[in-house]
Amino acid sequence: MPRPKSHTLTDVTTAALTVLDQDGYAALSMRAVARELGVSPMALYRYVADRDELERLVADRILEPLVQEVDAGPWQHRIAVLADRLRAAAGAHPEAVPLLLRHRHDTLNSVRWIETMLAVLAEAGFHSAGRVLAQRAIVHHVLGAIQAQQLSPLDGAGTASLAELPPAEFPHLAATASIARGMDPDDEFHRGLASLLEGLRREAGSPTTPPPA
Repeated sequence: MPRPKSHTLTDVTTAALTVLDQDGYAALSMRAVARELGVSPMALYRYVADRDELERLVADRILEPLVQEVDAGPWQHRIAVLADRLRAAAGAHPEAVPLLLRHRHDTLNSVRWIETMLAVLAEAGFHSAGRVLAQRAIVHHVLGAIQAQQLSPLDGAGTASLAELPPAEFPHLAATASIARGMDPDDEFHRGLASLLEGLRREAGSPTTPPPA
């Protein structure tokens, strides 16, 4: 008779998330999570089949806030709410960004988030290839912002070095980098998203905005 399990999947997911937050994505392993739980590495396999399943559990936990209801309103506002939720979820666990990117198509909460966004776009009048292009453009903007904030924030050394390039040789780059250092990441994200959505609206031929329910 198999021994009764002393932990739950929730315990395992919590332990994995703790390892991620404290030690980083590179440190996430079955052995590290087992140690956090206080069990042997082999005992962890009674709960998850492998590292891949462990990552999916963590990704699904992080993305739980994405599947809340979205209030009625203009489609641009609803898309912005969905985009903000993904950015906030990733921002709360920056070391999990590689994991979220890898599993964005095979975790239930991520798939539900995508379905909700596609429904908003469909109601707004985006159809066929236009809806595909709109959804991908929005997701690329959000994921790009998440990765940029984690890997090369505006106030990081990379932007600072670009701002110090000789203006005579790199006038536009030096000036732009200098301005970028003073920009607020949230403002940059929302203004960029608003510009993108306006461009999509024009490209699609002014999709209709459904009235509030």
